[in-house]
Amino acid sequence: MPKKWKGEKQRVELIIRNQQDKVIVTPETEELLNTLVCAVIREENLDMDPEVSILLVDDAEIQELNRSYRGMDRPTDVLSFAMNEEMEGAPEFISLEESNLLGDIVISLETAGRQAEEYGHSLERELGFLTVHGMLHLLGYDHGNEAETAEMRQKEEKILNQVGLER
Repeated sequence: MPKKWKGEKQRVELIIRNQQDKVIVTPETEELLNTLVCAVIREENLDMDPEVSILLVDDAEIQELNRSYRGMDRPTDVLSFAMNEEMEGAPEFISLEESNLLGDIVISLETAGRQAEEYGHSLERELGFLTVHGMLHLLGYDHGNEAETAEMRQKEEKILNQVGLER
């Protein structure tokens, strides 16, 4: 059963679903994800009450999604699916009212664990980075060139530092 979270000061609805059994997800892990989503929303001064879902998966599941949506047949750490993103060939929908659904973030906990070990920091720090990274993608940030990458990295580090996940 997915958990729904309400942000303290931000009015955000966060749905977290754990669909893997390789890494233990504790209530503290879920609270950390909620804190991070709220921190991004606060930092970006959103004037909406957004809805976000985070799906926690294993490498096999994220590899399947990566293959289906990006044409890359390998696991990755995080995928973001923004609701305001137009995909080539997708049908256009007419919306009668403004939607507050930002989109979905999919995180491979297996990959996050390996990367945390590789970078020499905690799993919480790695999950923090991947969550903030995914949220920024949902808000339209990208890293297609050096300037975009620098801007995104600066925002990621600022937010992670605000919640106590410094390097």
